[in-house]
Amino acid sequence: MTKIRLWSISTALRSPERIRAFLLVLKELEFEIWNKETQKKFQVLLIQRKVYGLTKQFENNLSEEQNSWLRSENMTYEQAEKIFDSKTYEDPEMRGRQSFSPLKKLGFIFTDNDKKIKITDFGKLFLSENYDLGDIFFKSLLKWQYPNPDSDDYLGKDGYNIKPLVATFHLIKKVNKICIRENLKEKGVSRTEFAIFFTTLSNYKNIDDVAEKILSFRLKYETGISKAEKADFAENYFNKYYPNFDSWKNAKDYTDNIIRYFRLTRYFYLRGNDFYIDLEPRRQIEIDSILEQDNASAMIFNSKEDYIKYLGDIKSQKMPWETEAKQNDIIRLLQKDIKETEQDLQSKRIELPSYEQNNDIENLRTYKRKLSDLKTHYELQELSNIEDCVKGLQNIFKLKDKKPIELERLITNGLHALNDALEIKPNYPVGDDNLPSFTAPANKPDIECFYETFNSICEVTLLRDRSQWFNEGQPVMRHFRDFEIRSNNESNYCLFIAPTIHEDTINTFWISTKYEYKGKRQKIIPLKISQFVEILQILLKIKQQNKAFSHKKLLELFDAVIGITETVQKSDDWLAQIPSTIKKWEETIYA
Repeated sequence: MTKIRLWSISTALRSPERIRAFLLVLKELEFEIWNKETQKKFQVLLIQRKVYGLTKQFENNLSEEQNSWLRSENMTYEQAEKIFDSKTYEDPEMRGRQSFSPLKKLGFIFTDNDKKIKITDFGKLFLSENYDLGDIFFKSLLKWQYPNPDSDDYLGKDGYNIKPLVATFHLIKKVNKICIRENLKEKGVSRTEFAIFFTTLSNYKNIDDVAEKILSFRLKYETGISKAEKADFAENYFNKYYPNFDSWKNAKDYTDNIIRYFRLTRYFYLRGNDFYIDLEPRRQIEIDSILEQDNASAMIFNSKEDYIKYLGDIKSQKMPWETEAKQNDIIRLLQKDIKETEQDLQSKRIELPSYEQNNDIENLRTYKRKLSDLKTHYELQELSNIEDCVKGLQNIFKLKDKKPIELERLITNGLHALNDALEIKPNYPVGDDNLPSFTAPANKPDIECFYETFNSICEVTLLRDRSQWFNEGQPVMRHFRDFEIRSNNESNYCLFIAPTIHEDTINTFWISTKYEYKGKRQKIIPLKISQFVEILQILLKIKQQNKAFSHKKLLELFDAVIGITETVQKSDDWLAQIPSTIKKWEETIYA
């Protein structure tokens, strides 16, 4: 029996940010005919542009020469093609089609009647400089439906009639209502429940019935079996009640992928140590407006062309809350949230940030984030919160998922804790709960830091091998130079933090710091995660002794690390002397 497909967003592209990188490469082929030749060409270009293939798995069976091409700054198309051909794929063009598929599914590209590649208006918006990642994916996923004229995978004859994102809104809302009815805690749904009941939900008409099944399953799963039995219980339940669907392993993998995308929209938040996904209460008006208007049934289109036009048309997409009454409701909810946060800060004698006092919704949300950042900054002056940050960084590699996002969050918290910064500004997108939903976009520094006497950026990575040099070497220096130009301070630094610093990375930073980058020297401080933890531990000791630690003390360390380059002749020696420099700096702190 053929297995019925579980719905998922993209198994080929698990990282949402990579979709934009793929789209940028595809733009080079716009207006060309989408055939076997261009399908292969697209995949080769992805390799050449370094947005595909920088993994150990891909490098397997490549020759030493091919690996050197893969890691070089100026790989040619011919070299990338030889690398691709060496893989001897049974259907090489299929690789290009797989990379093309999520861009098409999400409405960023299409092929016209002449099979020419076209980027939609929606895709062009995504490629613009000031795109909003959350808004892009929300508006795209809001239109996602099965069946549709552009897919043969989820057909009406197999029972599909659903908009997955809208159905998820409805189903979580229904589960929470049942919890209220049964005097149970509202907490959204667990990842296990999502894997069993959401990925298998094929028809909007089944939402109420599935919600009751979720609560029945939850009572057995949470109270009727031991912790050791839970994994087998969930898998056996899936196999028993959904035998015609794809595997339990895929259901769990798809769930992690779906939640990653859904979380980006800012309409969901995670709770219960990230195991439960719930509707974002700060978007209640918007969500309720969608539920009132849309029952999650698939729309009917006369042709494939009509559907493609619908996906790519951003201008005609009017949100159901874009009425004067709904907008005023949203403003009142935001103002209430802001007032409560302001009162909390004022009770702690924390000076509020200034802002343009108008009732524009995005302006209010921006101000709310500033308040949340300010609250975070002062909370991170407490010893217990600094200790939590240290423990989190020490255990970063024990996490099963979201390591890059968590690393950026923890380093941001560490920078908040360190001293009297005027502003610590992470560039990762956040939900309305002010928690990161994804890593910072590729065209910006990870974190921007503003102090009274200097400014800095901070770039973080979990990469250890030579891909660290390619992904972080030139991009970090470029981000830093752009920041130097924009900075309102003449003194600027770049803090680079990684598990270890690869020899090619340190050599690149050495040239920039000792000699020049585009005609002018830069001040880059390369640190291991463990060394940043060491600095936080020094901070803890100082606070335990009730001593002050200002940003000027951090500046002394930065200058000491930069100063090493004046006394040594090799980048390796620079790196080797950083630990002793931190120790000497620590001694001056306690003097």
